[in-house]
Amino acid sequence: MKVLIALCLTIASLSAHITYEGSSGPGKGKHIVFIASDHEYRAEETCPALARILAQHHGFKTTVLFGVDKNGHIKAGASHIEGLETLKSADLMFIFTRFLDLPDEQMQHIDDYIKRGGPVVGLRTSSHAFKIPKGKKYSKYDFRYKGDDFKKGFGHQILGNTWVGHYGHNHRQATRIEILPAQKDNVILTGVQDHAHTIAGAYNGVPDETFTVLTNSQPLNGMTKGSPADKTKQPVASTWTRHYSTKDGKKHRVFHSTQGASQDILDDNYRRLLVNGTYWAVGLEKEIKADSNISFVGKYQPTTFSFDGAVKGVKPVDLADINSPILPQKKAVAAPLPEKKEAAAK
Repeated sequence: MKVLIALCLTIASLSAHITYEGSSGPGKGKHIVFIASDHEYRAEETCPALARILAQHHGFKTTVLFGVDKNGHIKAGASHIEGLETLKSADLMFIFTRFLDLPDEQMQHIDDYIKRGGPVVGLRTSSHAFKIPKGKKYSKYDFRYKGDDFKKGFGHQILGNTWVGHYGHNHRQATRIEILPAQKDNVILTGVQDHAHTIAGAYNGVPDETFTVLTNSQPLNGMTKGSPADKTKQPVASTWTRHYSTKDGKKHRVFHSTQGASQDILDDNYRRLLVNGTYWAVGLEKEIKADSNISFVGKYQPTTFSFDGAVKGVKPVDLADINSPILPQKKAVAAPLPEKKEAAAK
C-alpha cells in the first residue's frame, strides 16, 4: 500500500521562487536547489516538474529558482535569478541554464557553492551555462574562458564538457538514448530500460578519463520514436558521472546529461534516469529502486521547445500549488527565431 505523503508548500519571499517540502521518503532532510533559465529547451518546465516528483514521491525539499524579468515574470534565459542564497543550505545544485551573465552578488552564491564542493546535476545547455565578459569578477565561469586556472569555464571544469556542438540536426532529428552494455548494472540505471526517446537533438559529448559514461546518444532520421537511426552518425556520449576537485583535494560528485528539454522527460525511462542520477549525486544511491514513483505531479503539458517559444505572463507563484499545471497556458509563442551564429551553441 502506497503511503500518502503530506506536503507543506512554502512560497519564497517576493514570490521569486518556489519551494516544495516533502515530508517523508528517502530524500527527507535533503535540500535540492534547481536553477532554471535557458532560452530554448524550456528549463522553466523541466525543473519544476522534476522538483515536484522528487518532493512528493521521494521526500526531498526542493526549491526552484527561475530567471525573471523586471516585473517578476518567468523569462527564459534571463540573467536575473533571485533566491540563490538558498544554495547555502543546499545538498545539491541542479542547474539547467544557458549563457547567463548574472550580477556579481548573485553569481557569488554559485561560486561559494562550488568552492565548498557541493554536488552538481547539470542538463543540456549547462555545458555553456555562463557567458560572462572578460574582466568581470566571475568571468572564469564563461564557457570560453581561456585562463589555465579554470580553462573553458564551468561546463568543462565541473560538468566535463563546455559547448562542443550539435551532433546531427536539432529540431529535425530526435535522439535514442542507448545504455552502454558495460554499465547495465550501474546503480543509476536501475529500472531504466534501453532506448529512451528524447526530442532534443544530440550533442557532441567528448568523454575523458574522468568520465563514467552511462549512455550514448544515437541521432534518428526523424522525430518519432520509430524513426530509423542515422547510419552516418555513430553514437556519442550523452550521460555520465564524474567528480570535480576543490582546493583541499577532495572530489565531489557530478551527474550530467546532454538532453533534458521539457519534452524529453515525457519518456518514462529518461525521466527515471534523471531521478536516479539525482539520488546518486546527493549520495543516496543505496535508496534507488527500480519501481520508485516517477509519475508527474499536476498536469504536465510541455511546450514545443524553440527560441522565443516560452509561455509568457507566468510568475513563480503561479506554480505554488503543487498540482497546478506546468506551465499555465497563458500566452504561448511557438514560432522559433532564425538562428544566429552565436545561437548555434544551443
